[in-house]
Amino acid sequence: MTSLRSLGSSDLEVFPLALGGNVFGWTADEGETFAVLDAYTAVGGNFVDTADTYSSWVPGNQGGESETLIGKWLTARGNRADVVVATKVGSHPDFKGLAAPTIKAAAEASLRRLDTDYIDLYYTHFDDPSVPVEEIITALDGLVTAGKVRAVAASNITAERLQESLDFSDREGLARYAALQPHYNLVSRDTYEGPLQQVASRSGLAAVPYYALAAGFLTGKYRPGTTVDSARAGSAAKHLETARGRKVLAALDTVARERNAEIATVALAWLAARPTVAAPLASARTVEQLPALIAVADLELTPAELRTLTEASA
Repeated sequence: MTSLRSLGSSDLEVFPLALGGNVFGWTADEGETFAVLDAYTAVGGNFVDTADTYSSWVPGNQGGESETLIGKWLTARGNRADVVVATKVGSHPDFKGLAAPTIKAAAEASLRRLDTDYIDLYYTHFDDPSVPVEEIITALDGLVTAGKVRAVAASNITAERLQESLDFSDREGLARYAALQPHYNLVSRDTYEGPLQQVASRSGLAAVPYYALAAGFLTGKYRPGTTVDSARAGSAAKHLETARGRKVLAALDTVARERNAEIATVALAWLAARPTVAAPLASARTVEQLPALIAVADLELTPAELRTLTEASA
């Protein structure tokens, strides 16, 4: 049985791979969504990540499609208490930004779609610098006090605003960010490593990095001269054009061969071993894509292997 990891200062215990729900209601229909969620939870997975805006970018969608499918699945399986559900506020077309009334209304809409009376982990999706951190934290604290949210977190935020938020929470005794969802992976280290990671480390926040596989590039299926049929092929393939991208692939190939592991598993294992990281975040459109992701729970890279990857990605 894979041991769960504590999520920062919260009382949430999570599987070492967070399952991304961005594909649910987009490239995965209801049947595929249910199959992926069933397969993930069957091996002990318990950490499902979505956002109120998923997948508003698809023609004909309103936003909330992913939450709705997850809610239907939770109700059908009767397993709400066993799953840590994370969702986000601030980007839904009807609830943009982080003004206090927006946060409150968006949370109610998410609760309805998820068909639940509480959200385990509630992220601010993108910081809204037009709103003072005091207003954002006070609104989030209201949801925690009301029992509608268990823990709060932030994504896409500067180190300065994160520190301000934490200082205000500490000063006023209000709900405090327990986790952070930064853009972070072997080929994109610069946005997180540095001031943001320092704030997280100093303040005991857990990181749940998104784009953990660089939109699929770190699965190894993107190679010079190959075409991949994926909605995210363009953003993934661009890494082939950089020296860092090519060096990382070569290092991943070497470690994966030595460990008899999938390239994606090795890339996630490097991330899982980084300071502050509790669980990398990755999504699977089909059940076949899951084993390589879930295997991160059982792959511990040696210091030498970690060094090889870290140096290749420098």
